[in-house]
Amino acid sequence: MPIDDAQFKAAMSHFVSGVTVVTTAHAGQRYGLTVASFASLSLHPPLVLVCIEKSVKSHDAIAMAGKFGVSILSASQQDVSGRFASKVEDKFAGMAVREGELGLPLIEGANCTLECRVHSQLPGGDHSIFVGEVVEVQISEGAPLVYYRSGYREIR
Repeated sequence: MPIDDAQFKAAMSHFVSGVTVVTTAHAGQRYGLTVASFASLSLHPPLVLVCIEKSVKSHDAIAMAGKFGVSILSASQQDVSGRFASKVEDKFAGMAVREGELGLPLIEGANCTLECRVHSQLPGGDHSIFVGEVVEVQISEGAPLVYYRSGYREIR
């Protein structure tokens, strides 16, 4: 018997994840969304992956731009996570961002930012798996924003 959507979502909610905002810029416009499906993939070369739903605007923008940024959020950035998870038209309005080396918008105050060139794009059901080669990293110290069972949590 196939697993239903609610059962699958409930099962996946038991996996603890950090919270990232994935951004890109294409044709003079900035795009961004909150992403929990992020992982390190390879050290040589330095590769990460993000899984992006095919129906969101950021998906096609990343594919066309050929680059994306990842801001790994700090514990104090729940509002940033919520903003980029929302359907607000201009998610960057009022946000503290800086432009990275590749011209990508990156979230200020994040624990870490990565700038990536798209290495490959793979099918993943209703998502695409974007593999990015990391070309620039900036690291700050701070507690991470953690998501578990449909809510933010603290590490103790």
